Amino acid sequence: MTDGAIAFGPVLAVVLAVLAIFGAAVVQFGQLGQGKAVLFAAARAVVQLAAVSLVIVGILKSGWLTGGFVLLMFTIATVTSARRIGVAKDLAWVALAIASGVVPVLTLVLATGVVPWRPIAIVPIAGIVIGGAMSATSQAARRALDELVSRHGEYEAALALGFLRRPAALEICRPSAGHALIPALDQTRTVGLVTLPGAYVGVLLGGAGPLQAGVTQVLVLIGLLAAEAVAVLVAVHLVAAGRISRKATEDVTCR
Repeated sequence: MTDGAIAFGPVLAVVLAVLAIFGAAVVQFGQLGQGKAVLFAAARAVVQLAAVSLVIVGILKSGWLTGGFVLLMFTIATVTSARRIGVAKDLAWVALAIASGVVPVLTLVLATGVVPWRPIAIVPIAGIVIGGAMSATSQAARRALDELVSRHGEYEAALALGFLRRPAALEICRPSAGHALIPALDQTRTVGLVTLPGAYVGVLLGGAGPLQAGVTQVLVLIGLLAAEAVAVLVAVHLVAAGRISRKATEDVTCR
């Protein structure tokens, strides 16, 4: 590292390759999944960040291009989440869940001037919030759909007690879907004690002082928590209403 920046060169490339191969080996031989998925994800990250690095300077010179780039990030997040959940046909509803968390948070921080209306500030904040809402939506919806299938008997019992279909589904899937907030809660609770997250380190590496880095990280963490909470709530209600559903879940809730 030189002056706080990570040095680019052959040593970095070797380290990245070793880490990716090590992670893939653990997944493969530990029977946690396919090791090639780790390698593929690592390769995609390198290629995608290289491509973004080449065009980001031009994007940040234009407000319209910045807006288009944020929209592109949101679109990719929606497609990724829908595929992870296994509901490609419900793309619009997945987009609604993610947007319900992203839009109010970004609107508040930009409208109040806490985050300046400058592309260099908007892009990273938007990316972090969109990414968090995407992950929370994926986890919440997957858990909710799985619960509706595995606990079908309890769902039927709730209907027998006089519950309507949507409230009955909520009783089953809402508690487990709420577990999607655990990573965000743990990260917020332990920040500064266990971890120094990316925004803090990034601001420090950018030359700002520790106080400014801390303020930025607190804003990011609390904004993420708010965005993910809303996204999880909307996602679980969409699942209960049958708007986000897999074939197996449709069979359960439509009987």
